[in-house]
Amino acid sequence: MRRSRNRFIKPLQQQDKHRINEKIQAPQVRVIDDNGEQVGIQPLQQALSLAQESQLDLVEIAPQAEPPVCKLIDYGKYKYQLQKKESEAKKKQTDNAVKELKIGYRTDVGDLKTKMRHARNFLSDGNRVKLSMRFRGREKAFVDLGKEKLEQIVEQLSDVANIYERNLRSRSQVYITLTPD
Repeated sequence: MRRSRNRFIKPLQQQDKHRINEKIQAPQVRVIDDNGEQVGIQPLQQALSLAQESQLDLVEIAPQAEPPVCKLIDYGKYKYQLQKKESEAKKKQTDNAVKELKIGYRTDVGDLKTKMRHARNFLSDGNRVKLSMRFRGREKAFVDLGKEKLEQIVEQLSDVANIYERNLRSRSQVYITLTPD
């Protein structure tokens, strides 16, 4: 019988990446104090007592080293700083999305101006813009008109964009992708 899992219950939090205080298993450790200076290689019990005296945590920074490197730091503050760094990195990431604008070969001047304004806004935000045109049935006889219209649009947007990708060979769909300058 298959067991169903409640999808609304969040999974358990990940365990801490670093071993701290009594969770360190090595008999000897290389100790670095809170100023970043090496204290030297010490037995684990002596390093733990040094950490208790200075009211800090002994955190295993490099467990693969021989002997493992441990640092005297306030672990809660250290985790908070790591979390802040991660959130800053996420803020600085830019999402380069591709915004698609669909145009017909019969699209009139007013609608084209609106589409161009949208394209300029997307490009100024740092996104790519894909101008696509689809031909169905008898419209396939007018692919030349569609290609000309796309070329005119690209020419008008040339001051803010460069051509990234171009597909004008297909009979059913043609498109041009633009990237910001």
